[in-house]
Amino acid sequence: MEEQERPTHMPRGPAKRTGPGFLNPAMAPARTRSVMLLADALEHEWLVKEQRPIRALDALCATGVRIRRWRNEIPAELQHRLRITANDLDEFALAWAQTSHEQHPPEQPVEHEPEDDRHGQTSTAVFDNGVHFQRLDARMAMVGAAYQWVDLDPFGSPIQFLDAALQSLSRTGVVEVTATDTAALTGSSPSSQARRYQAKGLVDAYAHDDAVRLLIATVATTAARLDKVVTPLLALFDGHHVRISLLVRTSKSEATAIRKSIGWRVRCKDVPYRFVQHPSPEDLPNASGPLWIGPMWHSDIAGRMTEERALEMCHPTAGDIELARSQGLTWDEEDIEHSAREVRRSVRHIAAAADLMSREHLLLNLDTLPRLAGVGGAPKMEKLIAALIEAGHAAARYPDLEPMLVTDAPFETVVQIVQNARESSD
Repeated sequence: MEEQERPTHMPRGPAKRTGPGFLNPAMAPARTRSVMLLADALEHEWLVKEQRPIRALDALCATGVRIRRWRNEIPAELQHRLRITANDLDEFALAWAQTSHEQHPPEQPVEHEPEDDRHGQTSTAVFDNGVHFQRLDARMAMVGAAYQWVDLDPFGSPIQFLDAALQSLSRTGVVEVTATDTAALTGSSPSSQARRYQAKGLVDAYAHDDAVRLLIATVATTAARLDKVVTPLLALFDGHHVRISLLVRTSKSEATAIRKSIGWRVRCKDVPYRFVQHPSPEDLPNASGPLWIGPMWHSDIAGRMTEERALEMCHPTAGDIELARSQGLTWDEEDIEHSAREVRRSVRHIAAAADLMSREHLLLNLDTLPRLAGVGGAPKMEKLIAALIEAGHAAARYPDLEPMLVTDAPFETVVQIVQNARESSD
């Protein structure tokens, strides 16, 4: 875009909004993971069975980067089962998305026959090479049809869109939600957190994890009011935003039981924290919540999100790059390496941490361990993980900008290993 400068580094925070057709390059990793999750659902059929299609909606598609990546990067043999609707109320942005799709179409053309909508009427949606573009308020777009996949990526908080997004899903579906109001989610802005999320936070080493759990809890309780239950597939704090991907099913009994997965994180003296259903009055000053206290990821699905798979699916081949250069692309070798590095970063550490994040675990910030263990310095992350595994426990690096470790070892075991490592280095 002429109004928006090309990024010259690896962006981590929110880009400056320069007018209509806004594109934030810092969201590229989230888009990569979205491509991989949707492809995984099609390939492994955990969302729909018997080779049935998936109807996917990008409710706030802006310039259409995500929907075009869905159409271009999901393997060609799966594309015939994918029905993509791109929606935005911004006329300029939607025109940009349509023009981009027309001028740079996917290599393999895709055509879809009309299908019945949620009211049993034959859909009038017109697909342009596999994508249906429409200009509606996002809430009207979501409640007007039934989808198995809804992406909700607003500028700021997603609160005002959650009901419509959940109502738009079929009996079983996936909702991916982005929130960039991290000050509210982490507790840096207590008034915004209380007003939007009815929660209380603490700004410490667990603020990022609290933010993710708070957003999951918010969607889970909203879903429960609609007789729906959520299962987290992947949930991350990534730089300037929180991104969660949830499987949503209709089940009154399971929706009623969702309160068992909502609780508080209490900071303690003997361990860094404990999850409790309700904090005591004495614990409340050192507690954050209410939060999601259940599993954060799906072990099998997140476990398949490897760097190798990401590069295979989402990084252009040499032939792709040469073709694009012939059409005006100005990439040099440094740009190619930058692209590959960013694709790898999008999923780094996810597969290794997938099993632990799908069950009970302990999350620790490496920088806080010296104080907690009473030593002068912490061992290197790799050495600490290796020592925990050698001791018979599971351990992995957690994907966060902070040096975070996830393990199933008791806290006292971690402390002992840190102390022993310090003694051996003296």
